[in-house]
Amino acid sequence: MARLVRESFAVVEPHHDRVAQHFYSTLFAIAPATREMFPVNMQVQRSRLLRALVHVVQMVDRPDDLLPFLRQLGRDHRKFGVIAGHYEAVGMALLSAVKQYAGAAWTEEVERAWAEAYTIMARAMLEAASADQSPAWWNGTVVEHHRLARDLAVVRVQPDYAVPYQPGQYLSVEVPQRPRMWRYFTPATAPRDDGLLEFHIRAVQTGWVSRSIVTHGEPGDVWRIGPPMGRLAVNRDSGRDVLMIAGGTGIAPMRAIIDHLANWGENPRVQVFYGGRIRADLYDLENLQATAASNPWLKVVPVLESDSTMAAVENGTLADVVTRYGAWQDHDVLVSGSPAMVRSTVSRMLVAGTALDRITYDPFTVD
Repeated sequence: MARLVRESFAVVEPHHDRVAQHFYSTLFAIAPATREMFPVNMQVQRSRLLRALVHVVQMVDRPDDLLPFLRQLGRDHRKFGVIAGHYEAVGMALLSAVKQYAGAAWTEEVERAWAEAYTIMARAMLEAASADQSPAWWNGTVVEHHRLARDLAVVRVQPDYAVPYQPGQYLSVEVPQRPRMWRYFTPATAPRDDGLLEFHIRAVQTGWVSRSIVTHGEPGDVWRIGPPMGRLAVNRDSGRDVLMIAGGTGIAPMRAIIDHLANWGENPRVQVFYGGRIRADLYDLENLQATAASNPWLKVVPVLESDSTMAAVENGTLADVVTRYGAWQDHDVLVSGSPAMVRSTVSRMLVAGTALDRITYDPFTVD
C-alpha cells in the first residue's frame, strides 16, 4: 500500500495547484455545507492541503509517527464543526483529485491502496475526535502587542481557560482580522500558572494572517485557539544530548522547551544553532544567551548568512554550519523554521549521516 501510494503521488505532485482546485471543487459539490468552514480566499488553503498530503505520504509506512499526527489532526478539526459524514465526502474528493492527475499510473490496485490509506487516516482522526473531552477551541484576549520590527511582533494572549499544551507544541489560531483563516503559531514559553501565551509572529510576505496580526493586531482582540499539536520535545531520560536548529521565529518552540528544562538543575546538554540572514533576524539572541549564562547545560551558537561583521558568530546557512560540525549521531535533533530552511537542513543532515529517526520537525508551522 505504502509503495503504491508513494509512486502514484509522485506522478500527481507536479500538478499540485490543479489537484487542490479539483479536490475543493469536488468537495464543495458533494458536501456544500463544508464551504462555510473555509475562508473566502482559498489560495493559501490549497497550498496547505498539498503540505498535509506530502507529510502524510512521507509517513505512510511509519505508523508510529503517522498515527499520533493523525490523532492530533482529528482533535484539531473539531474546531471546524467536522462530523463523521464529512470524512466520506473528503475521501471521495481526494481520490477523485488524485485519479484525475495520476493518468496511466491510476490502476485498480492503486485505487484500492489509496482507499485503504484514507480509511486508516479517517478512522484515526474520527476516533481521536470522538474521545476528546476538552474544548474544540479556547477564547483568548490579546493583552500585549509589542512591535519589535516592521515585520515582527511579540503578542501575549490571556485565554479564558488554560490551554493544555506541552513545551514545543504549536496551536492553531483564528484572529478577528481574518475570520476562518486558521493559522499555526507556537507559544514561546512553557505553560505558565496564569495560562498566559506568548507568540513571536513574523509577517510573512504572502501571509494574510501573520501580516494582519503584526500590522493591525492590538490589545483587546479576541482570538480563538485550537488544540495543541506537534512532536517537538526533549526526553530528559533518553541519555542523549540535544541539538536544536532554529531559523528566525522558529526559535519559539525551542525557547519554550528551554524554558521548561530550566526548572531542573541537571539536563541533557543542549546546543542551539540559531540562524538568520542578518543580525536583526536573531531578535531573541540576548534572552537565549542570558539563559545559557545561568544554565551550564545550554550552549547557543548564532549563525548568519549575510552578515560577517558580528563577532562570535558562525557564517553560512544553518545547513552549512550544522553539518560542518559532523553528523551528530548521538544527539536528538529538533529543527524549526521556514519550510525551505527545514527541508534543506534535514536533507543535508541525512547526507552527512544523521539518522532520520533522530530528527524531529513539525509541518504547518508557517503562514
